[in-house]
Amino acid sequence: MTRGNQRENDRKKALEKAGKAKNKNTMSGSEFAREKEKVAAIMQEKQRKALEKKSTEATGGGAKKK
Repeated sequence: MTRGNQRENDRKKALEKAGKAKNKNTMSGSEFAREKEKVAAIMQEKQRKALEKKSTEATGGGAKKK
């Protein structure tokens, strides 16, 4: 039972840490929608580049891997 105080202190620290953690979205609806569209555009660009790279490698235009 010598660690009783340490356990209580650790529990207290864990509660404080959990309280400080961000757990809610602070963006408004329009901000969230704008951010979602921005991320979607980035992902579409990445997909387009990957498809272009794949098609050039399939036609033999790209550098071949050894």
